[in-house]
Amino acid sequence: MFGFFDSQEKKMRSNAANWLELADKVWNFRSDRLSVGEADELIARRDALRRMVAERADAGKLKLGIESLEGILSRAGGAVYPKTSLVENVEFFLVAAIVILGIRTYFLQPFKIPTNSMWPTYYGMTGVPVPANAGSRGPIASFLNFAVLGAERKVVTAPRSGEVSVVLSTRTGGIAYTVRNARTWLVFPTQVREYTFFVDSAPVTLRVPLDFNQVDELFLSAYFPDRNAFGVQVQQASHTGGIENSLQLREEGTRDFDEVRKIPTGHSVASGEPVLRFDLLTGDQLFVDRISYHFMRPSVGQGFVFRTDHIPMIGQQQYFIKRLAGTPGDHIEIRQPVLYRNGAPITGAHAFDLNAGRVSPYRGYVNATHEDYRYSYLFKGQTVTVPEHGYLALGDNSPDSLDGRFWGFVPAKDVIGRPLFIYYPFTRRWGPAR
Repeated sequence: MFGFFDSQEKKMRSNAANWLELADKVWNFRSDRLSVGEADELIARRDALRRMVAERADAGKLKLGIESLEGILSRAGGAVYPKTSLVENVEFFLVAAIVILGIRTYFLQPFKIPTNSMWPTYYGMTGVPVPANAGSRGPIASFLNFAVLGAERKVVTAPRSGEVSVVLSTRTGGIAYTVRNARTWLVFPTQVREYTFFVDSAPVTLRVPLDFNQVDELFLSAYFPDRNAFGVQVQQASHTGGIENSLQLREEGTRDFDEVRKIPTGHSVASGEPVLRFDLLTGDQLFVDRISYHFMRPSVGQGFVFRTDHIPMIGQQQYFIKRLAGTPGDHIEIRQPVLYRNGAPITGAHAFDLNAGRVSPYRGYVNATHEDYRYSYLFKGQTVTVPEHGYLALGDNSPDSLDGRFWGFVPAKDVIGRPLFIYYPFTRRWGPAR
């Protein structure tokens, strides 16, 4: 750090030590491939420079010794010396990649929260409507919004003038979409949701990440004051015969189709105007501590990251983040809005207390219901016992969280770690994870 202030002799001795290290490396890697003359010359010049360093020779003699050693190294070094800048850069990035992969695997893993099951403790991807009177965003403003908030503007533009129609799935009751194969950064394979809207029967599409599930509310809020008003529009269209029934592909590469209904909204747009416009904000991105749980058991109340491939109702490998609500042997019950552990209101996290008191925006814990076939645990009046080698994980946003009430318990072997630090985006949540 302070080498600028070193004497010329000290700098030259340090330089000589580096050349001696390189000479040893060439010898170790190439001694069996050197001629007798090259081997003898390399040993002689290396040993001569080593004696100069040991005898604390002046800078001039060390410089001559280094130049003498460099001559034989350039002739005998092969691929070890001299190296091209390309080889050096490849080695640097290879070593850096190995170090990063090691840190990610054993110490700190970056994790992006996709959904809002842990809201408002952690934010998943969020859609923010753009007011109708808002102007277009310039390139500098777009860059700053992306850099600071991870905000990407989504705009669906009317291909021509006419009435806007939306397509509803009869299976889910929500706006229908098709799962499409796509690529992130034009390289990494991923999947997206593709929504199709119509303007005067002309289709126009919107693509969003697969985990983003707010398109329904964004679209309806753009055209109707509430869901009841939209329901009235659906009834009117049904009476007048304005609803068209058809089939829509559920997922690309399959033969699964949904029955859908195209519903006119009663609202028109002009050609070139936005049918739908919103900012898609990235979910919180944080570092996960992967090492602590090798030495201590997870504690109730901690943020809890785990894999899902051994959970039967999920199957595929994903990474989820919830809050740890039950450890082996615990008895868990929900008496809305309070979560009970071993017969008493649960403690261990401030989010537990906020949910118990329904302190806005926390909405309290809710029981599973028989109306939704996906629920399996924690119905009203039911107490569940966490198995010996499992954990129970629940979302802070209980009314909108797919958690242990649906798929049960997390196998102990699939525990990854605890959230440590929110590093992006740069909002008030930036800092140590809660």
